[in-house]
Amino acid sequence: MTDPAIQERLREASAARIRTARPELADAYDLTSAEGLLAVRARLDAADAPGERAPEHLAAVVLGRFDLTSWARATCEFALGLTPEQTAAWRRSFTRTVFLAGNPDNLRERFSFAHLAEDGSAAWTAPGPAADSAGLRRLLKLFAGPLPLPVRADTVIEIPSRAGGTDRAPVHRELHIATADCQVSDALVHLNHLLTEAVMDGLVGPGDVLTLRHFPRLTGITERFAALRVDTEPTLPGRLRAAAGLTEETLLV
Repeated sequence: MTDPAIQERLREASAARIRTARPELADAYDLTSAEGLLAVRARLDAADAPGERAPEHLAAVVLGRFDLTSWARATCEFALGLTPEQTAAWRRSFTRTVFLAGNPDNLRERFSFAHLAEDGSAAWTAPGPAADSAGLRRLLKLFAGPLPLPVRADTVIEIPSRAGGTDRAPVHRELHIATADCQVSDALVHLNHLLTEAVMDGLVGPGDVLTLRHFPRLTGITERFAALRVDTEPTLPGRLRAAAGLTEETLLV
């Protein structure tokens, strides 16, 4: 695979995400170019700046302790439990999520959570207007996660089955995360967007199995991946990189 082909694949993935979430932005910008994609990002960043209108919808996640495998599983469960109306509104805000440091057990009587991780390590508010979670966000500090993402052996994430079955047979995918220059906080952001939007697109569902794998950089981008989380290269303006990805499916047997 050539570098131009990789960059084209990454631009296509970024453009598809924008078209799905905000079709009007696709009409206003040239999404086939890196310049057009960066212009959309600058517009969205400006909307999030202090003094500007708050994003229409966001979710807040309270993290008491962080285990990537447990958190990823619970993130999928959370997204699977949302209504179509909730997912549609949240996706228009590009699945905006704020990560907070706190003990979910100490907050459950004061705040309403839509989902609690099985091990109690994290809790999610339902996506909604920023005002809905303003009290919680004022109370808690942002989850920092400044340390480099630790490289671990491959781990298996089993998404719980749903009573009554599903519309398709469970599948297996690999969940890849690029660890080069990746802090824990970066991994949270990248995997949160990738997994929640994969649930919305039907790529991840009840009963599925994901194998979480760490790589310095992702390879096989042009042919292996069904979904990609794309970010900019911090030291190379105008270039894109794959921060995380879900591979094509294989049926569970």
